[in-house]
Amino acid sequence: MDVAHTGSAEQAAPSPATSMEAEVDDEIQRATEHTDASVDVVALGEQLLGTWADVRRTARAFAARPELHDIPGLTLAEQRERVLAQLHILATEGEVNRAFPAEVGGLGDNGGNITAFEELVSASPSLQIKAGVQWGLFGSAVLHLGTEYHHRTFLPDIASLTVPGAFAMTETGHGSDVASIGTTATYDEATREFVINTPFRGAWKDYLGNAGLHGTAATVFAQLITRGVNHGVHCFYVPIRDADLEFLPGIGGEDDGLKGGLNGIDNGRLHFTDVRIPRTNLLNKFGDVDEDGTYSSSIDSPGRRFFTMLGTLVQGRVSLDGAATAASAIGLAIAVTYGNQRRQFTAGSDTDEEVLLDYQRHQRRLIPRLATTYAQTFAHDDFLVKFDSVFGKPEPTDEERQDLETLAAALKPLSTWHALDTLQEAREACGGAGFLAENRLVGLRADLDVYVTFEGDNNVLLQLVAKRLLADFGARFTGAGAGVLARYAVEQAADRAYHGTGLRSLAQAVSDFGSIARSVHGLRETSAQRELLTDRVESMVGSIAARLRPASRLSKTDAAVLFNSQQNELIEAARAHGELLQWESFTRAVDAAGDPGTKQVLVWLRDVFGLGLIEKHLSWYVIHGRLSPRRALAVTAYVDRLISRLRPHAQHLVDAFGYSEAHLRASIANGSEAARQNEAREYVESRRASGVEPVHEKALRSRKHR
Repeated sequence: MDVAHTGSAEQAAPSPATSMEAEVDDEIQRATEHTDASVDVVALGEQLLGTWADVRRTARAFAARPELHDIPGLTLAEQRERVLAQLHILATEGEVNRAFPAEVGGLGDNGGNITAFEELVSASPSLQIKAGVQWGLFGSAVLHLGTEYHHRTFLPDIASLTVPGAFAMTETGHGSDVASIGTTATYDEATREFVINTPFRGAWKDYLGNAGLHGTAATVFAQLITRGVNHGVHCFYVPIRDADLEFLPGIGGEDDGLKGGLNGIDNGRLHFTDVRIPRTNLLNKFGDVDEDGTYSSSIDSPGRRFFTMLGTLVQGRVSLDGAATAASAIGLAIAVTYGNQRRQFTAGSDTDEEVLLDYQRHQRRLIPRLATTYAQTFAHDDFLVKFDSVFGKPEPTDEERQDLETLAAALKPLSTWHALDTLQEAREACGGAGFLAENRLVGLRADLDVYVTFEGDNNVLLQLVAKRLLADFGARFTGAGAGVLARYAVEQAADRAYHGTGLRSLAQAVSDFGSIARSVHGLRETSAQRELLTDRVESMVGSIAARLRPASRLSKTDAAVLFNSQQNELIEAARAHGELLQWESFTRAVDAAGDPGTKQVLVWLRDVFGLGLIEKHLSWYVIHGRLSPRRALAVTAYVDRLISRLRPHAQHLVDAFGYSEAHLRASIANGSEAARQNEAREYVESRRASGVEPVHEKALRSRKHR
């Protein structure tokens, strides 16, 4: 394989526009004829920095420091020691524990803490995640599940990195299903201690950062048993190694070894055999055990208690959403910059080669992903504001916690999946150059791979979102009288009749008759996009709810079978809900843009995102009568023409992300490719001008045939 050859260029110039495309383009022109589209990079960059702009600027300056960066090619041991040393730099600087109380050096700034933390992905994903393990998981468990005693006793050493720690929740046999973990913590009244055990191999704590080598303590999640009663999963502070990093009595483990990415983190496994800890090492904010073994909790329901405890740890998903979005932005900045400089194939000229980004297919590969990254950036800032609001309250309500958890479960899957897709496409768009480690794309792709399955497997998270959507749907009719239900049934029947007979599609076809431009006009309206995206979510949830309605009358086994038959549809509905949230955030950001030229470009970019979602599910919209065939055809044509309009602004749009050369650290994005191309062109032009350039055989043959 010749990885030095760029195999990504499209070998044919864009074909002439069809009559439909020309008409669509005319409509776009009419819609924007009074607007000079342009991008104010500085102003847009400020908007993209979000609510905690100053914190993000400071964090980016910090992440630009060379001593915090990855070095490709290090051995496993060297990577781990480098990242540990970097972690000590973070501890010394104190920025990473901004959310901790002031008495241990924090600022009590939850939103700013996540903002600063997620920017570390530009320096080193391994550093970001190892920091997340130490302060965002291990420390956060003590902060949010413990009480004042635990804060005074444990947090100072956690904040200073005197005690590196592991977050021991996941087990070999249970990952996302935390409620079913096998580790037990049984209270011994005689000694006033909890006894920690992993009774079988599947109960070993697995894939724990800091457990393989560096961790000296862990927050261990286990089934709390006292007086013969299992009170469900609780969290315990457990020392695991001595000062010489040797396991303490009763504790053992294994190193996970080399992984597909994030090899600066020492992931490992832990197991416990009759390990005794003081009763006071139970992190007892939501459940406590008295000296005599009596259990008490401020939350009566075991299920609600469990979800409340886990909900306090939602910040991991918040930070992954932001870090994945940042990684997508970095990948696109590299690929678009390279695509604007690398030339390949003489498509429109006998002498000059074309810039890659001038090829329509190259634009189609990168610009829609750029639109999605913008949507995710704006949605993430809204998410951070919500997170800060909830965690800034001494006692947030259950509804506030549930709303935040649902938002996290909706957005984290979309952004992490998008990061993998974008980094892979960016790599391919850069050809062999993108495959070189020095250009970051393959390393980022490998490091972010696990983002889609940790802090909650993406498909499992979307099921949680779907269940909440179903619950909200059902709540609309809780206690409703017969008249309300009857009206709803009539409305649903009418809706099915209206769409099922194609009346809505027919109305569109009549209104669009003879004019693709009218079809386009109907699609580019903000209200039309909102209606189409919202309608799909609501229709899917309503249909699933109707199919699941018999479950309440079935046995547990049969109800599970019925629910399982709808699992795929549930996940699709949840995904559509998350995409709608992103579209709404993007639309609010468009409205907030001040510069008219920038706003026009953002409108086009938002339309590419919104109509791209509709294009992806065109079959659903046509089958369910939401779009006529003519209007469905116009979707793709309109998106294509919008992308061509955005092409001149692509570089400015990635520049607005604000990542400098110190953040990108890719040789193909630092101007060297442009220098190489200019050198080659100047060389060829000078030879032609001097008459020393050899005559090509094709030219000789052409002369003979004249």
